[in-house]
Amino acid sequence: MHAVVLVGGFGTRLRPLTLSTPKPLLPIANVRQLEHLIAHLGTSGVTDVVLALGFKPEPFFTAFPDGKCAGVQLHYAVEPEPLDTAGAIAFAARDAGISETFVVMNGDILCDVDVAALVSFHKARGAEGTLHLTPVDDPSQYGVVETDLDGLVQRFVEKPQPGESVSTVVNGGTYVLEPSVIDRIPENQKVSIERVVFPAMVADGTLSAMATDDYWIDTGRPETYLKANLDLIDGTRPIILSSIGTHAHIAATASITRSVIGEGCTVGAGCVVIDSVLLPGAVIGDRVRLERTMVMGSVSDESSLIDCVVGSDVVVPVGSHLQNTRIPDPEQKQ
Repeated sequence: MHAVVLVGGFGTRLRPLTLSTPKPLLPIANVRQLEHLIAHLGTSGVTDVVLALGFKPEPFFTAFPDGKCAGVQLHYAVEPEPLDTAGAIAFAARDAGISETFVVMNGDILCDVDVAALVSFHKARGAEGTLHLTPVDDPSQYGVVETDLDGLVQRFVEKPQPGESVSTVVNGGTYVLEPSVIDRIPENQKVSIERVVFPAMVADGTLSAMATDDYWIDTGRPETYLKANLDLIDGTRPIILSSIGTHAHIAATASITRSVIGEGCTVGAGCVVIDSVLLPGAVIGDRVRLERTMVMGSVSDESSLIDCVVGSDVVVPVGSHLQNTRIPDPEQKQ
């Protein structure tokens, strides 16, 4: 079975981390996010993944030089210009010659949904397309999906006000589609699957949905990217990965609490690191305190960073005391 994974976005919400590394290639608990996703698809019977690429495709070629990831065969489909979600899916599917039922997954989510069960649900209902739905605490911040008792999608309600919808489930970003969906999308045109294609399928009565309460997270913001890392080391998820990468050097007097230390990182004497993520190669000087902070570059001695994000090639000066800061500032023109 084929799957199309959408990885062509700009990663603007996660800057400055994504100024140097595409979001799907950022590590989560020392394993690239894309590897987490593809390994999960592989356990559900997916044998071939088509990466729908656009912005900066070269790092993906470099990351997987043998054309495989987690034992799954990769096909690269590089769109000539941004085609939005439906346009990207159709371009990738046509480029790979997909002609049977296939899976689509957004590249900036991590979830434990049983994809094989989603495919079975889809086929049992004879649907043209099936969405995975996931519950949210505050539906007013999302677009909710309403279905009937058989799972047929009735309508989408964007950011419902109190009393406007009883639904508390949203589009989880994983779909099962028939090849006929590709025929709904004009070639090389910018089309949204959420705003154009899915509503048309609802009108035709061909779109179903399956809701589950599995682990699900959108990793596209600093706070959720941080949470996704910590969830894989503290027992929140059934899979627990190592919090310390290979060749990391941590001083004996450093204190590390519920944090991920990436490959090749250096943590100096007397450091206190709490609920933080050091990405591969980060260097932390002596007597540095980090809380809820992510670091790609370097933090010099005697510094304190709380709720910060430090990009690559950044050196935080000695004695800096920062809070709620991104360096470099993603709002500044790069």
